[in-house]
Amino acid sequence: MILLKMVFNIIIQKMEMDSKTQPIPQFTRLDHWLDIFQSSRCRLTPARMAVLEVLANSSTVLSPMQIFLAARDRAPRLGLVSVYRTLEILENLKLIQRVHQPDGCQGFINAASGHQHLLICVNCGQAVYFEGDDVTALAESLKEKFGFRILNHWLQFEGVCRNCQSKNPSDPEKP
Repeated sequence: MILLKMVFNIIIQKMEMDSKTQPIPQFTRLDHWLDIFQSSRCRLTPARMAVLEVLANSSTVLSPMQIFLAARDRAPRLGLVSVYRTLEILENLKLIQRVHQPDGCQGFINAASGHQHLLICVNCGQAVYFEGDDVTALAESLKEKFGFRILNHWLQFEGVCRNCQSKNPSDPEKP
């Protein structure tokens, strides 16, 4: 019993020293997603957890197949149907959003907070959200010209990121 207390005290001291030299990790995106996921009464299976981990830790646009392959390392019994079902749940919870990719397929990325627009690198899939568009005049013009009441819009630019351009400066459209 005395040995156990000594070991416990050493561990506590080590943790206190580490916390003084290293910042304590903040609430992560995955923690936030898990709270929302569980509060929505969705079952959290190992397969879904693997999909959540892949998406929450990604800063690039991922196709369902890319998500499946990456998550399968964490959950070997994962099926592609489970990936699609989990994507549907996450999209309904507004944790991810669907984006259009240059090849015509759909991809998924972490949802932005608030109304933001997107830059996507066609080579590496890097995605960057930005604010500051003013499409009010365009929306008014469309309303008057076609009689539409504009409810929402989505603005997405595709291009080649700085990193991919520096890898091949002679042809910035190639990785």
